[in-house]
Amino acid sequence: MKSKPNCGFTAIELLVIVCVLLLLAATLFPALARTQPQNRIAQCLNNHHQLVTAWRMYADDHNDRVIYNMGYTETQGEVTGKTYRNWANNLLSWGTDSSNTNRALLQNGLLAPYLGTNLSAYKCPSDTWLSPQQSALGWTARLRSISMNAFFGPFSPTDSLTLSGKNWALPNYRQWLKTAEVINSATTWVFIDEHPDSINDGYFLTSPNASTWQDIPASHHDGAVNLSFVDTHVESHKWLSKTSRFPLGFSYPTPPAFDADGQTDFTWLMRRTAVLY
Repeated sequence: MKSKPNCGFTAIELLVIVCVLLLLAATLFPALARTQPQNRIAQCLNNHHQLVTAWRMYADDHNDRVIYNMGYTETQGEVTGKTYRNWANNLLSWGTDSSNTNRALLQNGLLAPYLGTNLSAYKCPSDTWLSPQQSALGWTARLRSISMNAFFGPFSPTDSLTLSGKNWALPNYRQWLKTAEVINSATTWVFIDEHPDSINDGYFLTSPNASTWQDIPASHHDGAVNLSFVDTHVESHKWLSKTSRFPLGFSYPTPPAFDADGQTDFTWLMRRTAVLY
């Protein structure tokens, strides 16, 4: 009687298979690790595109007038008065106040209906930071990491400067109230990733005449920041200088004076931010 053939693997064959699998893992894992940051950049750019498209849709529905863009105190007033007229009504901090995670504040904002309640559009997927106090509460994330160019939109329903087309803080600069007024829609940004230590309201303001950053752009993507523009295109721009790339400190940093590359970074952004009145 013939014995059945042994269909199993020998010890040597198993060893060869294990070695091949380990070799494949050693080859694939670094490649996968490299693709993850690229995926986050692409997702963040997609979020920017959704936001700026919603921003344009709002203007289309309101005789080309752009959405409200309020500062900290004005946003607080909207929340307290339950009027919610800002594009984003939440305020961010490293503390434990609920505004950091209150989804209703974003859902009640004027931009939300144009996003189909897709709140992820307000957030860069690379901004995953929480303060120790926030982590201790079991939070998973703050809800927003993107801010709007301070030279767009009414600062409040009663602010005479912005309603006359001048910036609230820098009245010698134009405040864009209609998309058709913008001189170059392809080189004027609307939304930007803001540094986690800098972001509080949704109003990104740095004077074009400053020698340091005031509100600070992010550098989440290997030293790059993502932006969206009036014509709805999006860009990822890499900063040249360490004076434009801040480590996380869980408090507002003291920005250093620009070095030569930092001045180049600053000039690049300011030329795409504001124009004199």
